Amino acid sequence: MGTAVIMHGDHRVIPKQTLAPAAEVKSYRQRWFEYQKPIPLYWTILLGVAVWVIFFGVWELAAAKGWVNTLFMPPPHQVLSTLYTMIVEKGFLYDIGTSIYRILASFALACAVAIPLGVLMGSFRTFDAFFNPFVSAWRYLPAPAFIPLLLMWFGAGEGSKLALLFIGVIFFLITLIMDHTRAVRTELIETAMTLGASRWQILSTIVLPAVAPKIMISMRQMLAVSWTYLVIAEIVASTTGIGAVMMRGQRFLKVDEIMAGILVIGVVGLMFDFLFRWAQRVLFPYVPRGEQ
Repeated sequence: MGTAVIMHGDHRVIPKQTLAPAAEVKSYRQRWFEYQKPIPLYWTILLGVAVWVIFFGVWELAAAKGWVNTLFMPPPHQVLSTLYTMIVEKGFLYDIGTSIYRILASFALACAVAIPLGVLMGSFRTFDAFFNPFVSAWRYLPAPAFIPLLLMWFGAGEGSKLALLFIGVIFFLITLIMDHTRAVRTELIETAMTLGASRWQILSTIVLPAVAPKIMISMRQMLAVSWTYLVIAEIVASTTGIGAVMMRGQRFLKVDEIMAGILVIGVVGLMFDFLFRWAQRVLFPYVPRGEQ
């Protein structure tokens, strides 16, 4: 790269080549830290893997160096070994399947109620005025507080667990869907009304297609919340499920089994999150990637 100075009258002009390194550094920094700028897919994968490698590496190092008590915080390799033993010898796959069934059954029921009710509340002020005070009040009540009542009403079987998971997400899901429905562009609705469309036509051909991608996002968010209630639902009068296995581990001070259960919940939850993202890209390819 040349370093000659070009004279222009009485002024010295720095050639363009000498500014190239600074420009290159600026461009490089922008690729890393520019606000909301997309990054390549391979960087997304690499960074996503790197954070977990660092997390487990620090955890393993802390256990190896004696920085933590391995009785209460066993290293990752021990947790993975315990998880393998639980799956192969103790039928842990059945418990995982039972927990997944409880999550999916209760969440499907919650969606069947929340989606039509949330869309109607967001579309028509009459529905909103009637249901919103009721939904808003229930949203502030902690779902675990209903455990004694649910046990009396449904017994110690599946009914009480499904009911707790249902209560934990239904009212928040209704509110999210209602808010997304209200955000549908009013000019679209007004144009359809001008053209003589009926209320049902507006709802089915404009409101629902416009709000459907946002409903999918709300479902993905609330499914994660449903998993947070799983252990609470399975620690009361339950002998099966991931939560029940974790409670038995706590009773006998088997911390590695507790951590194995936590790890499984995280992995299964992440798998469902990826499935929702994939389904959204397939069903709504017109939605920008950053809004999915």
